[in-house]
Amino acid sequence: MQFSSANSVYLASGLIFVLNFFPFLSFANPHFHEAGLICGQNIAPINTSYNIPRSSEVVEEIESEVGDEIESLVINNGWGLYAGNKTNISFYALAQCYQDIAPVDCYFCYLTSQDIRNDACGRAASGRVYMDGCFLRFDNYNFFNESVDTTKGISNCSSRSAGVLSVEDVGNFGKNVVKLIDKVTSVALKNGGFAVKGLNGVFGLAQCWKTLSDQGCKECLTKASQNAIGCLPSREGRGMDAGCYLRYSTVKFYNDPPKTITGPSTWGKRVAIGSSVVAFSMLSLFAAYAFYARFKKSIQEQRKLARISHAYKKSYLYFKYEILEKATNYFDPRMKIGQGGAGSVYIGTLPDGKVIAVKRLFFSTSRWVEEFFNEVDLINGIQHKNLVKFLGCSIEGPESLLVYEFVPNKSLDHYLFDKNRIKILSWKERFQIIIGTAEGIAFLHGGAGIRIVHRDIKSSNVLLDEDFSPKVADFGLARHFAEDKTHLSTELAGTLGYMAPEYLVKGQLTEKADVFSFGILVLEIVCGRKHNYASKEDSGSLLQTVWTFYQADKLEELVDPCLKGNFPALEAGNVLKIGLLCGQASATSRPSMVEVVQMLTVPNCAIPEPNQPPFLNSNSSFPAANPSRLWKLSIDLRLEDYPGSMKLKC
Repeated sequence: MQFSSANSVYLASGLIFVLNFFPFLSFANPHFHEAGLICGQNIAPINTSYNIPRSSEVVEEIESEVGDEIESLVINNGWGLYAGNKTNISFYALAQCYQDIAPVDCYFCYLTSQDIRNDACGRAASGRVYMDGCFLRFDNYNFFNESVDTTKGISNCSSRSAGVLSVEDVGNFGKNVVKLIDKVTSVALKNGGFAVKGLNGVFGLAQCWKTLSDQGCKECLTKASQNAIGCLPSREGRGMDAGCYLRYSTVKFYNDPPKTITGPSTWGKRVAIGSSVVAFSMLSLFAAYAFYARFKKSIQEQRKLARISHAYKKSYLYFKYEILEKATNYFDPRMKIGQGGAGSVYIGTLPDGKVIAVKRLFFSTSRWVEEFFNEVDLINGIQHKNLVKFLGCSIEGPESLLVYEFVPNKSLDHYLFDKNRIKILSWKERFQIIIGTAEGIAFLHGGAGIRIVHRDIKSSNVLLDEDFSPKVADFGLARHFAEDKTHLSTELAGTLGYMAPEYLVKGQLTEKADVFSFGILVLEIVCGRKHNYASKEDSGSLLQTVWTFYQADKLEELVDPCLKGNFPALEAGNVLKIGLLCGQASATSRPSMVEVVQMLTVPNCAIPEPNQPPFLNSNSSFPAANPSRLWKLSIDLRLEDYPGSMKLKC
């Protein structure tokens, strides 16, 4: 693949233009999938001089410079190499995109392979990253002419076998694969080391590195062909070696090379083409200026995804897509147990009989990588009896999946707000749910040694197990920040009506945002009605209603009438009072979650008097048809600074 030098001037801006109008190109692109990885110390051939890079800041700086040089070559030519010594340290590197992919895919593939190299191989002196769209190798000796490696040639076979075919069909499929591989390799040897081909429903691609001789390319493709054929009867297989990549599949995975335009060129055609090029260039430059931030964010998201893939692919947290697909009966709609803004949740059964919940993510927004990264990277090490346990993930399939423990009794909102409730929660059950949820959130806020803010505490994100004990779920919006940070300034995310006023207005996020949300949840659990629901008797929010009854010393009248008076009035009043404390306007006047747990569990613990909360005098939720619409809120914040923070006397 070659990029002309004229086009290279506009490549960066062109990438932005394409990404802005076709964002799907930059997400879940099959060319960015890792096909093979080798990290470790190579042994150089006899009579080859080399030395091992020293582990130092100097080495890291040199490697960064080398990477930048190769990146420039990849942008201009579709491939690049580096060979030399800097400060007496030998570096050799090669990067090459396969000749069927577009420049934008090539660039992203190279960046992804760089991140994989950095994250997976670390300070190793050698390594190879085989992607489905490009290749990257680095080493401490000159390997450019190597075609085969007797110790490290690898294959990658998909786990989707042709098991549904008859014996005869399987045999025919194998014959077609062999014919296809023979054809694509022979064409590649006549075509400068590259070819794509389709034959009888099987598709293939062969690519040699540009540093190889014709004989070296032939040797490599011969061995890679044997490795790929060894994948039969799998529907897909790859053979990879020191100097080449070969793949077959029943799915057409490659792009057809551009066809050469023949025929007489007229002056009018030339003028039209020239005008089009000028217009596109100007538009691309404008797009580059306007959408630079979007491009930068896309790069960061791809790097995050690559980091996730290599952190979990070979660990106990990694699940094969096919196993989860079968566990859910191929995502049978009858196995669906829930759905949210980020994806659908299915019940599944693993081969060992373990029942799990599988979250099938939607990738319709540019924020999916960030949310996926949060759920996988931030929460996997956090374990508490009141937090849903993360079991693992699958990244390599056609869609990304998260695996959790199965919590059988659905979410809390089913028992509070459904018209046809299958069960009325008793006061004892509600009180234990409130305590358990508080303990789970308190653990997030520091019990595991790190500070995590959930950002979306609400009844639909509290699941109930077989004993109706609560488990906080859905950590896609969670944020972690260091101990020395007083707050984070971040974009608005969450559910209106549960969002703290200082976060809603100023974008300032602290643990006290979760405290506010918990306070609203407490009022909903006790009163049995939604915060944003106005009854005929009152027109304000639930928070405003509870405050009014608190001032009149009639809190027990607000307890869910479904309980028919079967609750301790004093305890119910105290819980509502705690809800008001959590819902105060000033973040400094709200208790911490540790203090909330103390007030709920320590006998005779003094509960301070709450101040007037903020009132949201409008619908407090996004409309389902258009969740991105900005609603005007009339907010009485009352954010005066209350003197000091609350001190408990327990």
